[in-house]
Amino acid sequence: MKPTAIAEYDESHRHVWPELLEKLREVGISDYSIFRRGQDLFLVMRVEDFHRAWEILDKDPANQRWQKEMSRLFEPVPDLQPGERFAMMKEVFYLE
Repeated sequence: MKPTAIAEYDESHRHVWPELLEKLREVGISDYSIFRRGQDLFLVMRVEDFHRAWEILDKDPANQRWQKEMSRLFEPVPDLQPGERFAMMKEVFYLE
């Protein structure tokens, strides 16, 4: 995220569009949190099939508009791998 965009990013996420929230639920996403520390973001969500959900979201007009709005707030991710929508992390520990 661009350092100058932090306040706008936070404010935007206090007012996520209702149609986008509904679409997230429709594709099976729940318990979705975004944590921020400075410019770094960490996303946590429950979803049965991550790739299927994002394939549907990629075609959704509300999500396309949202992604376009948010994209101007971000710097390129230097180590994004081919085909990644987000910089994915490997889980190395989990306690239930």
